[in-house]
Amino acid sequence: MNWETVIGLEIHVQLNTQSKIFSGSSTAFGVEPNIQANVVDLAMPGSLPVVNKEVVNKAIKLGLALEAKINSVTMFDRKNYFYPDLPKAYQISQLTYPIAEFGRLNITLKDGSVKTINVTRAHMEENAGKSIHDLFDAQTAIDFNRAGTPLIEVVSEPEMHSAEEAVAYAKALHTLVTWLDICDGDMSQGSFRVDVNVSVRPKGQEKFGTRCEIKNLNSFRYIEQAINYEARRQIEMNEDGIEVTQETRLFDPIIGETRTMRTKEDAHDYRYFPDPDLNPIQITEEMLNQVKAEMPELPHQMKARFMQEYSLSEYDAYQVTSSKEHAEFFEKAVQLSSEPKLIANWMNGELSACLNKENLSFKNSPISVQQLADLVERIADGTLSSKLAKKVFEAIWNENLTVDMVIERDGLKQISDACAIEAMIDEVLSTNQKSVEEYQAGKEKALNALVGQVMRLSKGKANPAQVQKIIKEKIS
Repeated sequence: MNWETVIGLEIHVQLNTQSKIFSGSSTAFGVEPNIQANVVDLAMPGSLPVVNKEVVNKAIKLGLALEAKINSVTMFDRKNYFYPDLPKAYQISQLTYPIAEFGRLNITLKDGSVKTINVTRAHMEENAGKSIHDLFDAQTAIDFNRAGTPLIEVVSEPEMHSAEEAVAYAKALHTLVTWLDICDGDMSQGSFRVDVNVSVRPKGQEKFGTRCEIKNLNSFRYIEQAINYEARRQIEMNEDGIEVTQETRLFDPIIGETRTMRTKEDAHDYRYFPDPDLNPIQITEEMLNQVKAEMPELPHQMKARFMQEYSLSEYDAYQVTSSKEHAEFFEKAVQLSSEPKLIANWMNGELSACLNKENLSFKNSPISVQQLADLVERIADGTLSSKLAKKVFEAIWNENLTVDMVIERDGLKQISDACAIEAMIDEVLSTNQKSVEEYQAGKEKALNALVGQVMRLSKGKANPAQVQKIIKEKIS
């Protein structure tokens, strides 16, 4: 039987506000435990929450970027459940009147195709504290510093059918929230966490299969591994006639498997009701217009502009807008160079590879915008071949030198003098008569061998296109 995987994501975006969603406590990460939790965060009797206006503004900003409907009235609810790190025994969240609904987000897949994923809702809520299980033997410690930090939970429709689509969606949302500067996106610190709902069904069947939710995935690689494992597990159970149980599961990245965390609850298990301590929030036209005025050019808008202004392909434009830093680097570089396609090629290829290897971003790239633009200009004017350009790139990556200084110092200027190239070609042809005869007999690869000999003789400095052209003229 052919099976179809159905995936929906619930992504928790931690907002980068200075204070918490309902109190004035700091949200700084990594400080001493339990020093950033005041009476509101600890649910002390008589304390009352007050909504942080900045959280509402950032939630509106994300809603607008997702092309969602911003509700004119939004309300908070109490989601009742007990965990030691949730001192109120309920979480202030939103159910009936979220701040944003019915949005959408486009994702670009590896084959270059674009798919739209509908966003069910985006709602504001508070984070819980943190349980620490490995500090004391047979005891759990609680750090309430995180209690009350502001989150937006973004819930997608179950419209993804592979790990690739789910990862592309998560990456697109990650790009968007960091682009908007509402979240630092640091997955290692839990600022962007993904819950994945996975089910399988016979291909062509409309009814959904029983879903399992995999909680708190904090890397794109783990999302991919967890989905692939969970889909296989459910397919095998179905084929063996074993009923899949609705439950919440955890992913163990060491063994690459999911395991049961708890039986999955439904909304009615949480006994939601409107929070009586918080009044409904009226989203006025003035508030909307103020946030709209602060909106930057969004990734998909910039991508379309780059394709139009710089004639980039869909793939190149997608790559250079994969992060705000990437896009800003490109925009600055093309102001200094007349070769936007070459700039994109080097940024998406050699430069990205080196930055990834060193775990660096474009913001702290050892190669400056000016150096990359100069390198590309020297390729375009024929001073450097692609091969010599890679040597220059390596030098300016490691040393604080200009492109022209490296070319001069290492004698890397490309040889384009026809007489000099002809002399080298004549020498190679005279000593490689067999390759000449093979090419004349129709063996195209023999030409490559001859070109390679000339390039070696020139120490990589001869213009390869010119070499090939002259050899052909001489032996055809």
